[in-house]
Amino acid sequence: MRAAKRTRWLVAGAAGLLALLFLCYELRRHAGWLLVCSETPEPADLIVVLGGDFYGPRVLKGADLVMQGYAPLVLISGPPYQSERSEAEFAIDFLVRQGYPRHLFQAFGHHEGSTIPEAIVVGAELKRRGVHRVILVTSSYHSRRADIVFRLFCAGVHFQSVSAPDPHYNPADWWTDESSRRLFFSECKKILGSILIAYPEYLLGRMSKA
Repeated sequence: MRAAKRTRWLVAGAAGLLALLFLCYELRRHAGWLLVCSETPEPADLIVVLGGDFYGPRVLKGADLVMQGYAPLVLISGPPYQSERSEAEFAIDFLVRQGYPRHLFQAFGHHEGSTIPEAIVVGAELKRRGVHRVILVTSSYHSRRADIVFRLFCAGVHFQSVSAPDPHYNPADWWTDESSRRLFFSECKKILGSILIAYPEYLLGRMSKA
């Protein structure tokens, strides 16, 4: 009797362990998609492409969206790259060589090298232009953090996030690839830092100036 009871406990324990291992595997397998924020685009006042990928998927995604009529113009953000020209200007030259009309794009040059300062200067530009609805385009691994940051630091603007695929990040099998693992853990850390540290400091700074 005791042996049978012990066997049942062993079987139940083994089944529970297998279920836990399966759950951990599934969580790990789907965790990579947590960084990806990509919505179905809707008509907007402006498409904003974030800096950092001026010859690749980000700018091409923005160009495709404007050609599909989701907004009348693409604003490409970017810091200086060579001489006094910004990444955004190189991006527009690249898109024109691909056959896209130049008049659909405008460069927004600045000297910010990270997402939060970029959101602040882009937000000021959106306010100056009277823009209220924006399609925000960036790389897939960066899209969740960008969506959070722009919503926090650009109050009064409605953002839709549309991500572009990135060759260095595979959300489906992120743990099997070194580049994807590095991006995953780096972005998770930066998301927490943006929410728990940077944004409270930003609010306190605004309150002290009020």
